[in-house]
Amino acid sequence: MKFGGTSVQDAEAFARVAEIVAGEMENSPVVVTSAMSKVTDALLFAFETAKKGDVESAIESLEPHFQRHTIVSVELTDEAQQKAFQTELYFAKNELKDLLTRVSRRSLPLSMLKDAVVSYGEQLSSRLLTFVCQAKHLNARHADSRRLIVTDDEYGSAAPIWDETERFIQLELQSSINKGEIPVMGGFIAASRSGETTTLGRGGSDYSAALVGAALKAREIQIWTDVTGVLTCDPRICPEARTLKTLSYEEAAELAYFGAKVLHPKTIQPAVDLQIPVRVCNSHQPAEKGTMILPSSQTTTRLVKSIAYKKGITILHITSARMLGAFGFMSAIFQIFERHRTVIDVVTTSEVSVSLTLDNTDSLEAVVKDLQRIAAVEIERDQAVICVVGSGLRDTSGVAAKIFTAISDFNISLISHGASSVNMTFVVEENAVKEVIKKLHDEFFNQKN
Repeated sequence: MKFGGTSVQDAEAFARVAEIVAGEMENSPVVVTSAMSKVTDALLFAFETAKKGDVESAIESLEPHFQRHTIVSVELTDEAQQKAFQTELYFAKNELKDLLTRVSRRSLPLSMLKDAVVSYGEQLSSRLLTFVCQAKHLNARHADSRRLIVTDDEYGSAAPIWDETERFIQLELQSSINKGEIPVMGGFIAASRSGETTTLGRGGSDYSAALVGAALKAREIQIWTDVTGVLTCDPRICPEARTLKTLSYEEAAELAYFGAKVLHPKTIQPAVDLQIPVRVCNSHQPAEKGTMILPSSQTTTRLVKSIAYKKGITILHITSARMLGAFGFMSAIFQIFERHRTVIDVVTTSEVSVSLTLDNTDSLEAVVKDLQRIAAVEIERDQAVICVVGSGLRDTSGVAAKIFTAISDFNISLISHGASSVNMTFVVEENAVKEVIKKLHDEFFNQKN
């Protein structure tokens, strides 16, 4: 059971989580929690402030968030538990002060220090949730994720070393479960083989839960968030969007990658490997069933399941007559992106040109400079990728026509169809996203068939 930041944002939310966990007692739950909402951002801000040399302001900026933890402790735990948590908080403050001082002095690699600083959100929330569960008479025991998930040294987005991670999780957590305990651990954080704190990347708490679920061969992985499952589209654009009962792993992975905020793309993989169902639930409405993500989705008359989008996209149009009838040109292009560690989302090709989209443009200038040695490059900014997902999109006639007829008033830059049997992707200007999605949602979900 993984609980996101909004599920542990205040005392009321912590109390609700403890009740949800209590309701699953007979299923031997393992609890993974994110940092309290806004705490990770606050720690990142403190890191950046310390990097500029202002350690005092960095430490001071964290005080309101320490106070939020204390308020939860005072409201929900007894005197002995409050005292124990205050001791934890005292050590955390001193350790953070030391780390932020090191950041200002650059006494260790900044990427290593950043992971160490940002890990305190999950360290504190998991300790606090353990005390809250104990106060509700649950047999909760804190487990340090850094003793369970072993990763490489890629700070900021570390990759788990599966064999060692699986062994440690089984050794420590299974024995705890066998004793009737409820392990409570922080998501997102891990440690390298040398024992240095690492993180799995933003959204990595879902990944932590999937790794633990896979190692323990869980019956179900539950992702508790602030929405009731996976919706037909973003409810901020279409308030009438509704919850999907089921999705396939493939459909969920496409939606997650192309902007649906409920799932981290990596979450799916450990579940896929062991065919473990993933349920997306709403901690604010625990009675609702949410969405169950299964190896293959149950048959439905609806071809389109959901519409996702990703804004802030940049298109690169790469053109060269040298491509015509030549081999190795695509390889040369992709090697440039690999060299600059830049991920490509959507690719379309013709005889003499390649168009592709990026959502991370940190290395754009360097990428374009290298590309210009082999081709002409044109850049289009402020674009958005829209992804229409559903089983059988590739194999059903007339679906593409229906999609593009619905949005015929808008200019479409790129279309990718056929690479996935469940996904049609296209690119529009960012300022047209809302209208395009509304029209598509009306076409596929609001019309009476």
